[in-house]
Formats: sequence, C-alpha cells, structure tokens
Amino acid sequence: MAKVITFGELMLRLAPENYMRFVQSERYEATFGGAEANVAVSLANYGAEAAFVTKLPAHEIGQAAVNSLRKFGVDTSKIVRGGDRVGIYYCEKGASQRPSKVIYDRAYSAISLAERGDFDWETILNGAKWFHFTGITPALSDNAAQICLDACKKAKEKKITVSCDLNFRKKLWSKQKAGEVMGKLCKYVDYCIANEEDAKDVFGIQAENSDIEGGTLDKNGYVSVAKKLTEAFGFKGVAITLRESKSANDNDWSGMLYTGGAGYFSKKYPIHIVDRVGGGDSFGGGLIYALLNGYQPQRAIEFAVAASCLKHTVEGDYNLVSLAEAEALANGNASGRVQR
Repeated sequence: MAKVITFGELMLRLAPENYMRFVQSERYEATFGGAEANVAVSLANYGAEAAFVTKLPAHEIGQAAVNSLRKFGVDTSKIVRGGDRVGIYYCEKGASQRPSKVIYDRAYSAISLAERGDFDWETILNGAKWFHFTGITPALSDNAAQICLDACKKAKEKKITVSCDLNFRKKLWSKQKAGEVMGKLCKYVDYCIANEEDAKDVFGIQAENSDIEGGTLDKNGYVSVAKKLTEAFGFKGVAITLRESKSANDNDWSGMLYTGGAGYFSKKYPIHIVDRVGGGDSFGGGLIYALLNGYQPQRAIEFAVAASCLKHTVEGDYNLVSLAEAEALANGNASGRVQR
C-alpha cells in the first residue's frame, strides 16, 4: 500500500462525562485527537501505511500523545520532539437542540512555535505517494503556514498527490487571513475537501438555495461550488460533506465528489450521533484510501461517506472502524443487526 504522510497538530482532548456541561462536570475524560492525526488513524485501520508528522514535547504527556497513535499502527518516527506544550481542547457534547461546544487552549503549543528547520521534507516525504494537511494547521501561526507551504512545494517537486481539508476555524483566524493563506497553499493541492460552510468562509464561494442553519441543502448548488473551486485552483477533485442537521443528536449525512467535470453523490444516511468530532476527518481518510486504491468516483464517495457515517457512532476523535465494516455499509448493509 502506498505511503500517506499527514501533517498537523495532535492535541489532548478533555471532555466531561456523557452529556454533562463544562460548568457541572467534576471529571474530564482525557484522550487525544487532531484533524490530520485522525486521518492517519483511519488509514492505518484500513491497512494503509500512514505516517503522522508534528512537533510534540519530549515529556510524558507528549509521549502519551505519540503512544495514542502507535497503538493503531500509525508511523510516528517522523514526529519532531521539542517545545513545552501539548495543545488542549475541551469538548462538551451537545444534545437535542443544545449544540456541542469546543474551547481551545492551544496557544504556544510545540507545533505552533515550530521552526521551518525542524522538518526535513526531502527525507520525510521520501517514498510517499500522498501528502495531507488541513486548514487548521496553517492557522496556528505564520511559521506553521510557511512549514505547510514548504511541504506542499516539496510534495509537488516529488510528484506526490496533495490533499487538503479546508477546515475553517473562526477561533483560530479571520476569514480574510484564511483566504489569503489558503489561496497560496491550494495552488499545490490536487484534491480539496470541504463542508457546507468552508468554501464560503475561506473563498467566498457559496452554494445557492441551501440553508445550513435550517438543515436544507440543494445538490446542484454544491456542484456549482465544486466547479468554481476547480476553475480557481485546478483541482483534480473536490469532495464536499453534506450535513443536514435536525438536532445535535440527529443528522442526515451524505457527500459529493466532483471530478472530471461531473458530480457524484452518495446515498444519504440518517445518523444518530454518539460523537461527531472527527466526522469530517474520517470522510477525508476514507476518500484518500479509496482514491489511492483506484476506486471509481461513485464507489469512492460511497466508501468515504460510509466510513464517516460509522465514525459518528464512535466516542473520541479517532475513527475505529475497519475496512470490512466501511465496505459493508457502503455496499448497503445498514441494518445495524448484531454480528454473530
């Protein structure tokens, strides 16, 4: 299997038990997660050779973060050690009409303070077939943005396929800054991944006849969005997750892959959510796996959406779903019956 390199921040996730609120919880569950790390775990669970690159402190919390990836088979040998802080995020799970909330405590984390000289991309990318990052990483600092650009340039030089999930986070940077930085990075991207809001927030491209807050989406509008993105940056493909929110617990979930001038839509899944964090990352991991393995566009989008549908049933950031489980759902086995 071809090697995939993902690059970003791995954080400590602290979450109140069950559906408790921040202000009432006396205990927090500690796990690890981060957009690009989540993608690497998905790929490793499908049997792909995946490596995650970041910078983490050499102390015990940093090592615990590394170990959280190792146990799922992710290659951590390219992680740079140094700095003082592991970024933290607090996650309060929503219920019914109360939305989930995330609070970041990631300023001055090791990766946000990393220097360009920390990463030898010539060596890191040697033998790789795919490089993946998200819009979260360049939002961490100007240095992190430049490191992303260095990686993208080296990947293109080596003829490595590059994918990026736009992943706009308004708590990290402004729409204007995101547009400026991501515009430069996307010149090197082959496959762009986004959700209903990212293209609008980052590049001002909006789907017509869709109401994200109201939970209504118009398919033709997203074909138009993908076409405009492709025309602007020359992408080989644009994948968009389509979430129709009924409540914090119940969504309709589907996706689209635009490639070769045509839009391919997956079937729609009504999902009852256990944990939605990492849903988009599991979609990205599924799409990368499918495209690396030569899946045709319709099969690729069906696999990616099925994998991410299943992630919504798993606690934590990581998508602990096997290749067989994702393929079974993509092929129509959606009954949820006990497997004996």
